[in-house]
Amino acid sequence: MTGERKEEYWSRFADTFNDDQTYIVGEQIQRQLMEKLSQEKGLDDILELGCGAGFYTKTLAANCRQVLATDLSDEMLAKARAELKELQNVTLEKADCEKTTYPDGRFGNIFMSNLVHVLENPSLVLSESHRILKDKGQIIIIGYTSHGLTFFEKIKLVMRYLKVWGRPPKGFHGYSPDELRLLVESTGFEVEESLLIGDKSKAVYLKGRKISA
Repeated sequence: MTGERKEEYWSRFADTFNDDQTYIVGEQIQRQLMEKLSQEKGLDDILELGCGAGFYTKTLAANCRQVLATDLSDEMLAKARAELKELQNVTLEKADCEKTTYPDGRFGNIFMSNLVHVLENPSLVLSESHRILKDKGQIIIIGYTSHGLTFFEKIKLVMRYLKVWGRPPKGFHGYSPDELRLLVESTGFEVEESLLIGDKSKAVYLKGRKISA
């Protein structure tokens, strides 16, 4: 899926994106993920790729000195600006996560959620993240997955997704903790943690660091 087509697909859901996401995966898993993310300390400045309507940006902003939140969709960014307008330490900017204009080694931390599992070639965003991270810079990834769900839980999850967002984009894949670990390691990171979180809905929470040259 090209950048333009990706933007068109997700832009359609900007106005209701956060509510749609809650309907699909449930409030419980979102609370668990935000609690886990809120425990990350000492992040200072952080780049968020694929911020969407800013759902996790608020949690990042509470623990960081400065958040640069980016997305490919103008509509998503407009919604995020409305949601985050009171946060003085958040800057919103349009960027293609697979090919940004940021210089090598620009950031100490990068965060992405709901991104790697919807990209046709997630290695592109991981390689780009590796390029723009400082040596030993940290990457934090949240990726929803059907791994670990029962057959009926998977069916219910798919039905909720189809009801709200229709057919998923090409390349949609729910990684297990081990699969995501291997993918991230293949792009030059040392993975420190890769956990499966949740009950009736699941997500992988991964932390890694750029291996020094």
